[in-house]
Amino acid sequence: MTVSDDTLRTLLAMDRIAVVGCSSTAGKAAHEIPAYLQRHGYEIIPINPFADEILGEVAVDSLADVDGEIDLVNVFRPSEEVAGIVEKVLDRNETKADVEGLWLQLGIGDDTAETAAEDAGLTVVSNRCMKIEHQRLVV
Repeated sequence: MTVSDDTLRTLLAMDRIAVVGCSSTAGKAAHEIPAYLQRHGYEIIPINPFADEILGEVAVDSLADVDGEIDLVNVFRPSEEVAGIVEKVLDRNETKADVEGLWLQLGIGDDTAETAAEDAGLTVVSNRCMKIEHQRLVV
């Protein structure tokens, strides 16, 4: 799916990002990219059921466990898990209606799940790196 730079800028202007698959392992993209975003003023909410804390933030088991609003969900999980993640985002939006965007990192995509998310009103980006786009469009 083609996404305009204006759409990317809109997503990059969102403040509170839940990072599904955020890693506690330095050097991994799922750690370094959220760390970069955090250094640039984003509030990062790590979603990782195997960690208590990542990047100085309390890690939670799932999107359902996030207190407060989520503006954007950034995904660092395999493509075959995207449909389940989209389902959880849509379930959350049934009660809280807070998630506006879904960002699937480089190499991650699922056309059917992405269409379902868009049909539900989410702005979706797939197979793109949030750090690279931030550096290109914001910094």
